[in-house]
Formats: sequence, C-alpha cells, structure tokens
Amino acid sequence: MDIKKEVDLYRDTPIRYLGYANEIGEAFRSIVPNSIVWLSYAVASGYVLADTINNGFKAYQDNVTPKATKNTVLSMTDTLLWQSFASVVVPGLTINRVCAAVQFVQKRSNNVFLKSKWIPTIIGLASIPFIIRPIDNIVEETMNVTYRRWIGYYPK
Repeated sequence: MDIKKEVDLYRDTPIRYLGYANEIGEAFRSIVPNSIVWLSYAVASGYVLADTINNGFKAYQDNVTPKATKNTVLSMTDTLLWQSFASVVVPGLTINRVCAAVQFVQKRSNNVFLKSKWIPTIIGLASIPFIIRPIDNIVEETMNVTYRRWIGYYPK
C-alpha cells in the first residue's frame, strides 16, 4: 500500500522560494541600497508568518479536542522556528558569506574581469538552488534532536 503524503504548499511547491527573497537581497547587497535588502527580508518574513499561521490554522482544525489550543501553539511555534532558520537566518548568512568570499578574492585579484561588481551577485544567485535542500534537511534534523525532543512535539 502506498501512503501519499499531503503536499505542503509552503515547503513542497515553488512558493518555497518566497522564503529565499532575502537571499536575493543578500546577493544584490553590493549593488543596491540597503533598503532594498531589508525589503527582501520583509518578503521572506511575510512568507514565514504566512506558513506559521497556515500551520496553526490546520492544527486547530485537526484537533477538535481540549488539547486544540496547545497543539495549535506547538505547531505554530515549530513552524516559526523551522522557517526562521531554514528560510531566513541560515540561508541569509550563507549567501552573505559566499558573496563576501567572492569580494575577498576580487580585492586580491589583478584580473579586470573578476573586478566586476556583478560577479558576487551572479555567484550568490547561482548558489541559491544548491543550498535550499541541504539547509532544509539540516534544520529539520537539528530541530528533531533539539527543540522537538525537548518539547515532545513532532509535526505531522
């Protein structure tokens, strides 16, 4: 018998890329004003909050019991932590450091082509698809052995 897992709109579809808006901002940090970078963080944070509210609503609907409020809060807390780390904090830091490393190499290079201000942006943008799944998996496993174990709650 094949058990089909429900598709999570916020994690299993292209909507997941909204959580990476801040990585696009980080990739463009050397070219655009800081206000644009912060706007990209606002978009990513909006995505995080939308998923948090959606999961809380689903948890509340699924638990028509005296524990409904507790399960809703646990679900929302879990989602908020997971999304904050998997969509904003870890990827933002990763892309920021990738771009900083490229700029470090650029400053020490004599190659005129490598001096282009677009090189860190291009490399930062190109690295985004490669970091999504590994970061998601690392955050998932880290939460399983820390936060989720401590509170005794594992999402469905």
